[in-house]
Amino acid sequence: MSSPTIGINGGGIGGMTVAIALRLIGHDVIVFEQASQFLRIGADVNLTPNAVHALDRLGLGQKLRETAARPTHRISRKWDTGEETSRLEMADSAEKKYGAPQLTIHRGDLLRALNDRLPESVIHLDKRAESITNDDDAVTIHFADGTKRTVDALIGADGIHSVVRTALFGPENPEFTGLVSYRSVAQREKLSVSNLDAFTKWWGPTSERQIVTFPLNRGKETFIFATTPQENWRQESWTIPGDVKELRKAYEGFHPEAQALLDACTKVTKSALYVREPMPVWSVGRTTLLGDACHPMMPFMAQGACMAIEDAVVLSRVMEGVDAQGIPAKFKRYEEARKERTACVQRESRGNEWLKEGGNADWVYGYDAWSVPLS
Repeated sequence: MSSPTIGINGGGIGGMTVAIALRLIGHDVIVFEQASQFLRIGADVNLTPNAVHALDRLGLGQKLRETAARPTHRISRKWDTGEETSRLEMADSAEKKYGAPQLTIHRGDLLRALNDRLPESVIHLDKRAESITNDDDAVTIHFADGTKRTVDALIGADGIHSVVRTALFGPENPEFTGLVSYRSVAQREKLSVSNLDAFTKWWGPTSERQIVTFPLNRGKETFIFATTPQENWRQESWTIPGDVKELRKAYEGFHPEAQALLDACTKVTKSALYVREPMPVWSVGRTTLLGDACHPMMPFMAQGACMAIEDAVVLSRVMEGVDAQGIPAKFKRYEEARKERTACVQRESRGNEWLKEGGNADWVYGYDAWSVPLS
């Protein structure tokens, strides 16, 4: 029985992870990435224990730990008084309880670690998909450069604006939340603030206003993420420059330590936040979706990348030993194994109350993609 050739549209975190996982069980994979080179864009990826455990089993653990930080706690604080409303031990405690710690890492460092696990021949850059033809016995991807490629199966790991999802199900209509997010990185040496080694969430006077910080680059840097209502900004991107003064003004009245974090920011990006409802179907024939392509979520639980990594592991488990004829059934089995969990995380992320006053993190952090029963 020959192994099928599986195309993966999208060379982000989910696409690269599933490529590694599928190669480990003997499948031939090809990653199609629209960028002409991998750039160090974005800033943060918060890998909670459920994702770190999944990546450790793929042989990535040591490489990730070379540049990642290892938060000591997950802390919730009130925006005005600074009072702690919850404190969850991470680091060694999380490793003992969940089999892996939390790691916070620059997105570029994570992508480099993933890229290093794949041969150069697997990744095809400058390949922007425009459409797909999903036939009974093959899938053909049509690219903007006029070329096309036919594979036995296709995984759409092409993010929140997925071309593959649109080809399968038509254009989506996300709902603007009325919120914008800001992202920045500050040098730790410029900060005199407590708990810099922890993941800390400053809960604002309403759920729409918050500041989240955690360490990067083995603690040498601090990542800062904030949201605030703003109806007149609708652009959705990780790379659009924002205004640092606007950011600081939005959080006047917050605790002095929270304001000190923003004072240390020299550059910031800005993006509108949209919500999408859970999709009832992810797969059609020989094509399926993964990560943000099928379950984009608000960032309030820091689970977007983690869910894509879980998807990749579960999909690889389902695909072990499959031949070309069995792919459609395996894709359906994969989505049935993942839809309930990802929909639950989507809804909890949108609600933005998780761990505000304490609570149980086990249902998120304790999920083991390598051993969870498959439906």
